[in-house]
Amino acid sequence: MNEGHIVVIDDCRLTRTIIRDILEAAGHEVVAVESGIEANPHIYKSPPPKMLIIDVLMPMLNGDQKVRLLKGRESSRNIPVVLMSTKPEAELKALAAAAGADGYLLKPVKKEALLQMVNFLGSL
Repeated sequence: MNEGHIVVIDDCRLTRTIIRDILEAAGHEVVAVESGIEANPHIYKSPPPKMLIIDVLMPMLNGDQKVRLLKGRESSRNIPVVLMSTKPEAELKALAAAAGADGYLLKPVKKEALLQMVNFLGSL
């Protein structure tokens, strides 16, 4: 599943850098951006990204709101989306399910959990 790119959306530069570095070291092409709006040109292109990893708590448009928008559009509803947050796991799991996300990751994101999620969603 190393074809295509993964879009990482987080308003924290350090988090974006860590996730990008882990994924690139594993052979993935990564675009890391600060906001859901900044991500749009990278989402709505051909070919579409193979996955999105989105932080929940962001200014202007929360990650769960972005997921609802993506899953509501024909052009993006089949892109796997992972929500990440520092929220308690039960709360994040429920939020991800309600928004229509395909998975979730707890922050700070652990390398093993990130790679496992990417590999799992890539095998679907």
